[in-house]
Amino acid sequence: MGRPERDAYQALLWGETLLLALLGAALALFLAHPSLRTTAELPELRLVFDTSIVLAAALVAVLAGIRFTLEAQRRELLLLAGFATAAAGGFTFSVVPAFDGSGVGRETAWAALAAGLAATALIAAAPFIRGRVRSRAGLWTALFGVGFLLTGLWLGCAALGDSLPSLSSGDVPMLFVWTGAAEALLSLIAVVGFGVRFRAVGEDLDRWLALASTLGLFAALHFMFTPILSDGLVSQGDFLRLLSYGVLLAGVWRAIRFAEFGRAVAEERARVAREIHDGLAQYLFAISTHLQMLEHGAPAQKTLPRLKEAASAAQQEARFAVLALSSASGNAPFGAALRRYVEFLTADGALDVELEIDEAVELAPDEQIEVFRIVQEGLANVRKHARAGRAWVTIGDRDGSRLVRIRDDGAGFVAESDGAGQGLNNMQARSASIGGGLRVSSRPGLGTAVEVTLRT
Repeated sequence: MGRPERDAYQALLWGETLLLALLGAALALFLAHPSLRTTAELPELRLVFDTSIVLAAALVAVLAGIRFTLEAQRRELLLLAGFATAAAGGFTFSVVPAFDGSGVGRETAWAALAAGLAATALIAAAPFIRGRVRSRAGLWTALFGVGFLLTGLWLGCAALGDSLPSLSSGDVPMLFVWTGAAEALLSLIAVVGFGVRFRAVGEDLDRWLALASTLGLFAALHFMFTPILSDGLVSQGDFLRLLSYGVLLAGVWRAIRFAEFGRAVAEERARVAREIHDGLAQYLFAISTHLQMLEHGAPAQKTLPRLKEAASAAQQEARFAVLALSSASGNAPFGAALRRYVEFLTADGALDVELEIDEAVELAPDEQIEVFRIVQEGLANVRKHARAGRAWVTIGDRDGSRLVRIRDDGAGFVAESDGAGQGLNNMQARSASIGGGLRVSSRPGLGTAVEVTLRT
């Protein structure tokens, strides 16, 4: 574990310690002063709470499903199943009965408790599951499994019927207390599991899941000591549970952004690898060929200049590849990486490039990668085809829009008749991939300007 990972883990430990201390002190205060353990008969607010939790759980399930489509990890599949169970169970057994006016009956109330316990168990198991699912069909299998689980819980509670303890008599059944205790224990397991996994892997989502599970743990404890035996009551546990889902939404959304960036990085590295194969490998092959020619007696005065030219080109290709990889991996700041590229490109004096970057213009991680490659592609076109002596690259703001502009003093072309070459097509695809638009203006003898307008 490197120092950044250790610092992040220490921050999580301190945050968990502070949160446990605050929530534990509040719980102890409620236990010491029973008058503070109040509930309010507010059916409308209860419905708002249940609906909000259902919507939040459904959003987390959707975001977990998106992560699964990106990474195909079993952990995301369990998280999807857990939060889908929480959302579907809450909607079916709590929200729907409140909306249709029938109220929550005995079987429905116990089915809701069982669904919440099953959801917590699935979430608690997630940090301990490793590996990937080979087929994306696992997504539908998990959703069908959630449907079968909820159907089984409802049929089981309906079959037990009057043998289930009543939740409206005023007496707290021991089965209710044990259910709350089991949910609290599972939440504690989730806290430990996600904390340990964050220490081992350092994934940001695990930190948020640990914090949310801590809030869920104390929500379950509050429900144990302040039992809700009516579908219209609201207690402190409801506030904690809703807050835990708010924390989850923030954490999973951040994880989705990182996953998208990670996929973009992986794709960029694969593209750079192809370029190394198509560019650098070809120059090395040429060097090997010329060396073999020298070994077999080829004239040195004719072969050595070609060998020197191939070696120089291979050196430049290697520098470009290393620079592109460092930019794609995020190891080099965007502006520094782009300036280094321009220095390498202009080292032979064949082209003079002026680079201007407005530091006030912020680029998202995916935009940085694509803008870097757009500029690289544009300047490569200038060197190869424009017969230009100078080029200007500007990244700035115009009338509230962020722009990337590449202009040269080369030969130009008739855009309508010459058509777009592969380089312009690549730039068009890259700008579209980050929600931008590309415009090309050129006239014979007056150079070419390529302008990319980034997403707002």
